[in-house]
Amino acid sequence: QVQFAESGGGLVQPGGSLRLSCAFSRNIYSFYNMGWYRQAPGKQRELVSMFSSSGTIDYSDSVKGRFTISRDDAKSTIYLQMNALKPEDTAVYYCKVNMWSGEYWGQGTQVTVSS
Repeated sequence: QVQFAESGGGLVQPGGSLRLSCAFSRNIYSFYNMGWYRQAPGKQRELVSMFSSSGTIDYSDSVKGRFTISRDDAKSTIYLQMNALKPEDTAVYYCKVNMWSGEYWGQGTQVTVSS
């Protein structure tokens, strides 16, 4: 089992920035992979960015060049720096990890991009 503490969501104007944080209750090395997903109203949940099990960092095409995922292993925390936000980035953002016992999701944090 793993517990999550997500934070950083909110309301921002188009072109603005936000930084999401997701702190885990377990050592980050417990996880095969970890990352961020999002779900907009009426749409399926989709990958935003992740640290893969092969050691690569993946981004969806829609956020490449604008979002950056990072990690602080000592704090068992991952981050998502989101710049140049667009209204279509509005969604609930979730962190997710995979480990030997299965996959686990955070509770989600709302990001709204609107003028």
